[in-house]
Amino acid sequence: MLLNDSVELLEDVGGRLQIGDMADPAVQALFKPAEGRATVGQSRHPWWIKVTLQRGSDAPAQWWLENAGITIYRLHLYLPDGQGGWVERPTGTAVPYAQGRDHPYRRMLFKLPELTEQPLTLYFRSLDPAGNSFPLKVWQLADLQQLASHENLGYGLIYGVIFALLLYNLFILIALRDKAYLWYVLATGSVLVFILSMTGHGFQYLWPGSPVPFWLDRITLPSLWGIFVMRFTQELLFTRHGLIWPHRLLNAGCILYVIAIVINALGHRAEGAMIIALTPIVTVPSALFSAIVRVRQGFFPARFYLLGYGAVLASTLVLVMRAAGLIEPNNFTAYLFPISVAAETILFSFALAYRIQMLKQEKAEALLQADREKTARLAQIQASADELQAAVNLRTAELAAANERLCQRERELEHAAFNDPLTELPNRRYLVERCESALAHAERHGESVALLLIDLDHFKPINDRFGHAAGDMMLQVIAKRLREHVRAGDAVARLGGDEFAALIGGSDAETQAREIAARLLAELSEPVHYGAERLRVTISIGAALYPRHAKNFTGLYKAADQALYRVKELGRSGSRVHGEDGELSEQACLQLDVLKVPSGLA
Repeated sequence: MLLNDSVELLEDVGGRLQIGDMADPAVQALFKPAEGRATVGQSRHPWWIKVTLQRGSDAPAQWWLENAGITIYRLHLYLPDGQGGWVERPTGTAVPYAQGRDHPYRRMLFKLPELTEQPLTLYFRSLDPAGNSFPLKVWQLADLQQLASHENLGYGLIYGVIFALLLYNLFILIALRDKAYLWYVLATGSVLVFILSMTGHGFQYLWPGSPVPFWLDRITLPSLWGIFVMRFTQELLFTRHGLIWPHRLLNAGCILYVIAIVINALGHRAEGAMIIALTPIVTVPSALFSAIVRVRQGFFPARFYLLGYGAVLASTLVLVMRAAGLIEPNNFTAYLFPISVAAETILFSFALAYRIQMLKQEKAEALLQADREKTARLAQIQASADELQAAVNLRTAELAAANERLCQRERELEHAAFNDPLTELPNRRYLVERCESALAHAERHGESVALLLIDLDHFKPINDRFGHAAGDMMLQVIAKRLREHVRAGDAVARLGGDEFAALIGGSDAETQAREIAARLLAELSEPVHYGAERLRVTISIGAALYPRHAKNFTGLYKAADQALYRVKELGRSGSRVHGEDGELSEQACLQLDVLKVPSGLA
């Protein structure tokens, strides 16, 4: 009986929950129905699986629970001990085979306490950054044993076909010493061990006495297989000759697989799984393109390769989607990959045999042509290649230099368009664009935005008395102080002359605006040393708030400017929020004007 339609799931972000926390109603409220899901894909966090069983009146009392997630790294089963506590059963590939199950079966199998009409609740805690799956079933042991005998027969046939072809081509390798046979034998051997690992038979029969080592786990074995298949592809299809870029991309794929093995050995399982999931983006198109090109060129072994690789590619895609949680694990996906690999092994063996025959024919033809102007033609080809390579290198260098100059010019133009050249602060254009995006964000999240207009008092006398150099230095110092006393997430800009602005966002924008205004009144009035002189200015600040005073930049600017003008009227050197004296916003005034219009009704 399948259980995944009735189990519940909880993602333990941060891995903080323990089995004792399951008694907390708040934790129980976090569980969500699985709704048939048997996988959650790759996740750095543990997952809790809650299973509740209740025996019907006509059902047996003794049942066995199967978790078919064979290659799960760390899995813990928690069964009630009948005294209000829990019995913990560690399982998965991180513990030895016998320790992780109650019956010798390729999948994890546990004997449940006898069920009664009272519900029995148990939990699994699954942690595998490479992919979590948990197809759950309950069995009568006799039925499961009958199924296991049929499974062993089917899988044994697949193993036998692959192993027979492995031995056959190993003998040919010893006789011919051909690199293509070497990579074929290595690829076939690694994929045979990989299939044994995936089905659970490897853990059961080959390495049952210890946890699965990293060099036999679900990261290393497919990576090794990928490396050997890519090398076999290069040798079979002669990618070095006429398929340079596919050849290089296949080399890059091999390097990525090696990186996945290394970082997996260092304990970074999630990153290793991500690499082997993404590497086919590079290798698969390269291999298929190379095979298609060779087929079009009349290279018959490429057809066998295309058929075999296509079958395994489809099954590998299913495995990747299963590990990512995009499709659910079932018997079809479990048998698809081994069958596809067996078919690929047969087709690749045919391709190798045909390739050897073709090589013999090509060798005979090559001997007939060996003495026909070989030296002159090789010299001419080499000279042409060197000349072409030199031209390509020169043109590449020229294009790279031109591109760099263009990029530098674009950066300079962009900086000049949005920044004030004197103070290096953003300019009015930048402030307008930043304000519009801030208002849109505030509208979506129900937050507020404050616009501060900051004007320097008595700045003109400094220019008149000490010159523009002193005025420029004063503006630069004021700009620096503004940057220092406004939060990093907010914006400061120079609008022109001695006028600056600050844009404050967030749920506490009004409070922050008042605090920042108070700091600026104190800090910006500090004297600035210009030679032996101490230059001093005060500032006036006008503020407006979204959405209280306006809902766009123009309205905010106008309201803040009115508040600034009011500060100037009251003697400068102060700050003011629009509306503090009871004046209405532009929107409120418009509404009052509408109310004052006569309706024309008697």
